[in-house]
Order: sequence, then C-alpha cells, then structure tokens
Amino acid sequence: MKFLCVSDQVDPLVYSPTAKERYEDIDAVICAGDLSMEYVDYIVTTLGKPTFFVFGNHDLKEFPLYKKGARSLTAMNDVQLMNKGHGADYVSNKVLRIKNLMLPKEDGTLTPLLITGVSGSIKYNAGEAQYTNTQMFIQLLHLVPSLLWNKIRYGRYCDIFLTHASPRHIHDKEDNCHKGFECFNWFIKKFSPAMLLHGHIHLYDLHDIRRTDCNNTAVINVFSHLVVEYTPEFPSKKGVPFVPHVSILSDR
Repeated sequence: MKFLCVSDQVDPLVYSPTAKERYEDIDAVICAGDLSMEYVDYIVTTLGKPTFFVFGNHDLKEFPLYKKGARSLTAMNDVQLMNKGHGADYVSNKVLRIKNLMLPKEDGTLTPLLITGVSGSIKYNAGEAQYTNTQMFIQLLHLVPSLLWNKIRYGRYCDIFLTHASPRHIHDKEDNCHKGFECFNWFIKKFSPAMLLHGHIHLYDLHDIRRTDCNNTAVINVFSHLVVEYTPEFPSKKGVPFVPHVSILSDR
C-alpha cells in the first residue's frame, strides 16, 4: 500500500498540473500538519484518493472547527461540522478503521487499515494546538480502549500513528518549539505502530535523516512530501506476529 505524505509546505511537485499522473499509483494521502485546508482540498480534488490529516502548530484558521464544541461555530456547514471538511478525514484523537483500504492477514483474509493520530506541537507560547507532555499523554490515554479493541479484532493496535511533532530525541530539535513528545516514545513502545509519520522538523539538506527505526516502528519525517510503501510481511512460523515492512520509495 502506497501513501503520499505531505507536511509543512506547499510542494511544487504536488501542487502541479501533472500531480494526478505522477501519483496515480498511490492508495491514500497522509497530511502531517502545518498545511492550509485549501491545500488539503486541492490534493483531495486533484488526486481523488482517501486523505487523512492532523493540524500542526501553524495554519490553524480552521482548527477550532475540529475541536469539541465545534457545533457552536454556525458559520461552518454541516459537512465540515462532521469533521469531513474538504473531503479529508480528520485523524486527531480518533482511531479510524479504513475499510476501503484493506490489508491481508496471514490466513489470507483482509483487515482495514488502522490509523490514529494527534494534532499539535509541544507548548512553547500561548498559541493554539500546543500541549505539555502531560496534556498530550492524556490525549493518548483516551485512545487506548479503541486500540485494545483493534488488537483483539485485528491482531494489531494500529498501522499508522499520524502526528505533527516528533517523538522526543527522534528527529526533534532542542529549541522550545521543536522538542518532541516523550509520550510518543511511550506510545511506540506500548502499541508498536508500523509507522509514526510526522512533520514539524524542516529538512534543508539531502543528507538529513528522514527515517529512524524505533522498536518495530518506522519513525518518518514527511516534511514537504514523500512516498511511503507499507507491506505486512508474515513469518513462516505460525503464531508469530507479522513484521511491518515500510519503505521510502522516493521524493518524486
């Protein structure tokens, strides 16, 4: 299964008349924050693929719409109020089971792609979508019942953990704005997502590290854009869990 992942800036290869042909083989689009909803809308309209997003710590004009109590924002239409604005699915603080994107199990049956995520960055000023590590940890705890159900029903907790910020000490920086969340490391250890896809950390050098493997999770910085492929690999010994195989295909 192939994903076009985007974050933090409008990329000319994606915002292009040839984007539909360039990305015709992808199965879904993953948006890791700091993107205007107009850009997300363009991607949905142009590519016509299932699209999933979280907010970052910038481009937050529509962020209040997706928070609890959004129904009080009467200026927004009913479709947006149902968190379906711009044709993309909001992932933050949810556990989604995507039944039009199916993955094979060892016995040949199919299971839905499992996605969860959270928006925002570490708290560094009084801006929106900023959280202390404790506040973010509480958000993650609310996901646990649904993740446990996934494990019982599908044999795994989740395939994609979509965030804007990175885990602490993986791809993050030491300035107050770009420190990662310690609780993301906890999440990786406890729930073993195949991928943690994040943005927030801008890359300006071809030699900058995009991927770091942590336990069984590929932590990938999808700044600008990236194509990622995910394939479950089943071991020959029965009863051993599948091993997620994640590949960065290109910056095409």
